[in-house]
Amino acid sequence: MRLFRLLRILGVSIRFGLDEFFLGHERVAGVRAVVGALFFWRPLAEPRAVRLRRALEALGPIFVKFGQILSTRRDLLPPDIADELAKLQDQVPPFASERVIATLERVYGRPVDQVFREFERAPIASASVAQVHLARLPDGTEVAIKVLRPGIASVIAGDLALLHAGAALIEWLWSDGRRLRPHEVVDEFAKHLEVELDLLREASNASQLRRNFEGSPVLLVPRVYWDYCSSEVMVMERMHGTPVSQVQALRAQGVDLKRLSRAGVEICFTQVFRDGFFHADMHPGNILVTPEGRYVALDFGIMGTLTDLDKNYLAQNFLAFFRRDYRRVAQVHIESGWAPKDTRVDDFEAAIRAVCEPIFARPLKEISFGRVLLRLFQTSRRFNIEVQPQLVLLQKTLLNIEGLGRELDPELDLWETAKPFLERWMSEQVGWRGFIQRVKQEAPYWGTILPQLPRLLHEALVRQTQATASEEFAALAREARWRNRLLAAIVAVLALIAALLLAAR
Repeated sequence: MRLFRLLRILGVSIRFGLDEFFLGHERVAGVRAVVGALFFWRPLAEPRAVRLRRALEALGPIFVKFGQILSTRRDLLPPDIADELAKLQDQVPPFASERVIATLERVYGRPVDQVFREFERAPIASASVAQVHLARLPDGTEVAIKVLRPGIASVIAGDLALLHAGAALIEWLWSDGRRLRPHEVVDEFAKHLEVELDLLREASNASQLRRNFEGSPVLLVPRVYWDYCSSEVMVMERMHGTPVSQVQALRAQGVDLKRLSRAGVEICFTQVFRDGFFHADMHPGNILVTPEGRYVALDFGIMGTLTDLDKNYLAQNFLAFFRRDYRRVAQVHIESGWAPKDTRVDDFEAAIRAVCEPIFARPLKEISFGRVLLRLFQTSRRFNIEVQPQLVLLQKTLLNIEGLGRELDPELDLWETAKPFLERWMSEQVGWRGFIQRVKQEAPYWGTILPQLPRLLHEALVRQTQATASEEFAALAREARWRNRLLAAIVAVLALIAALLLAAR
């Protein structure tokens, strides 16, 4: 079966002229003319990036999803390919409703009609890994049911094996192939798919995000109905709204698009800097807007997380970029541990300035957060700085939010919108408010430790005393052993002298 899949991949690659990506390398230069003569009939007028996108779409949903993930690695890809891969849409034909019902009845152990009051057999959405049906719970609550595609795990395993084979080919053909780390890119893709194949993990992501934005005036997250969820089925509240990409419909409903665009930036930075837990797949297909102008988030398979160190690093970098303080950017990299400790600050500062000054020659409202982060990643590679996966996800999220915000309001000034948020966050982290907040967070731990301090101090002193006594005893023992050895040597010498004198008589 895998052989047939490989042959299909080769056939599609030839049809769309993807051999161009390989024949440009010296190791296979000899076959370039032969391939050109054999496949002279191919229409290759389209740019290479367009042909690559169309080939991935022809290869099926797993390759489409791989292209989507690959488009986030703009630190590795040429801009034309990254831009084109970002256009890939994860829309595939639905699988039969009979298979959906079979999965539900196996999970619940009883007929679907006994589980749900109503169940719509026609799906409202279908993607590479799962599809969504509408239903009603026994109490009449409207829900959306996400069901995994049957047998998708084995399909993914086969395609991942082929992708790893392709990664090995890239390493062999390209002298710079190992630096691109193609196997790590495939592994990163596999991790995303692993999460998406376990709908309980997606349900927990949705539940966490909903809790973070409970009562928010700008973002709604569907409720998860845990009693109906399993690793293959996720049941959540049905959400109503207009797709955010339908700008004219939103305008007709009286939605304030300028306010909506600013709210999108606020939501993004709240997730990143307040919670350290953010929706990393915020493309327009996953966002609805209510008539009141509130966002509705959908599809929680890909989420990013940031540590306090990550958040501090990002906030300081963004503020330093805004102030054009490139030396501070370099110092933050080293202080945060992203750059090696022996990195020369002046060299790193000069490299960052050379990349970023042309960006700041443009009006601030035209400058992209995501692009600045991308340029930073590209410059960092020259100084042996490994880009962290969570920061790659953040870059993808920022690009999505920026594109969305400027589609809603072309005049949106992202820097002016985000700068007060960043400054307030930094103040809360390093000022008195941050100190008080950290004291509150540590108070339960201190409450446990403080009563134990006298005993712990006594035990530490006893251990220190015992250690000191042991060291002194060991020193005395060593000294005694040295004396004994010296005395034995003297006795031996005296005995030898006495023996010689007796012999001389």
